[in-house]
Amino acid sequence: MKSNSPNIAIVAPSQNAYSETFIQAHKNWLDGNVKYYYGSVSNVKLEGEGELLSGTKKLFGKAMDAVSSKKLHSQKKALLDSWKKNKIDVLFFEYGTTAAQFIDVIKESGLPLIIHFHGYDASAHATIKEFEKQYASMFNYATYVIVVSEVMHKKLLGLGCPKEKIVKNIYGPNEIFFDLEPAFSKPQFLSIGRFTGKKAPYYTLLAFNETLKEFPEATLVLCGDGNLLETCENICRFYQIEKSVKFAGAVTPEEVKNYLKESLAFVQHSITAKNGDMEGTPLAVLESSAAGLPVIASRHAGIPEVIIDGETGLLFDEHDVKTMAEHMKSVLKDKQLAKELGAKGRLNIRANFSMKRHIDVLNDLILKASNS
Repeated sequence: MKSNSPNIAIVAPSQNAYSETFIQAHKNWLDGNVKYYYGSVSNVKLEGEGELLSGTKKLFGKAMDAVSSKKLHSQKKALLDSWKKNKIDVLFFEYGTTAAQFIDVIKESGLPLIIHFHGYDASAHATIKEFEKQYASMFNYATYVIVVSEVMHKKLLGLGCPKEKIVKNIYGPNEIFFDLEPAFSKPQFLSIGRFTGKKAPYYTLLAFNETLKEFPEATLVLCGDGNLLETCENICRFYQIEKSVKFAGAVTPEEVKNYLKESLAFVQHSITAKNGDMEGTPLAVLESSAAGLPVIASRHAGIPEVIIDGETGLLFDEHDVKTMAEHMKSVLKDKQLAKELGAKGRLNIRANFSMKRHIDVLNDLILKASNS
């Protein structure tokens, strides 16, 4: 029987991506002794220590790779050595794709494995095709596979993951959002997220443009960046609504809090992208609802599981710009409606989707896996 404070190796693609606050929450809040590894299988780093292979060792490793039939042998050995040195009890991989890239060294370690899927890794067609064999291998080896929505649960079942290994555990917002007191002081809509296909920010702009025809005083703040940013800026120019739309870029937590306090509602028009990419359960939706704002969003992925239509927010079907605009007009016409939806939303998130609940589930799985 192992200790009640297991040594956990979290392995993630990057050290501190601004859009991956859920991973930072895992790193900061999980019980036990966490060692945080990040990077690619060819260049893994350990937070606080740097590259696992450095200096002459790294050069020797590259030389070995050039002549060895087992590519990246030296890097994988360094990773195994690090896990052994740090007496790791359980491996916790962020994203199915990360686990897929490391599956050979994972199996060689013999350590229990927990894989946390987040979105595209369970839905994007090219990704699933690229890692088809690795996914089959890691599903067979893993102790637990975590999903964040019922849609994702069904996706992984379809990919061959054993039902008994899948655990649905929706994210929780940081507790600071429950402390916010929205003032509803501006006729302002807020959107937070990367400018990518599955978040369809252009649909949000088109709905807002329709809203402006009846409420010209309304404003929209779009936080984030991504490859569709210029497209969205051009849409604003075309409709001549630049003065009503603010592209805020990547924002700090303090800026997010200020926008939440003054806005009327949070808006998001997520869709299934052409390449199959889908959300998990958008953390910004949970955070905004926890902060007491009504959420106007599409019925996509895990959103309908955390937002109750007509009670804590207003939902619409994917691609339905007209209904999204009507919902935006509804809260502009009736600020009291916005306040009531927001208040009920906060209660719903606190009762059913808190960070504590999310982390408690993960801690329980980690403890079970490390003691197995």
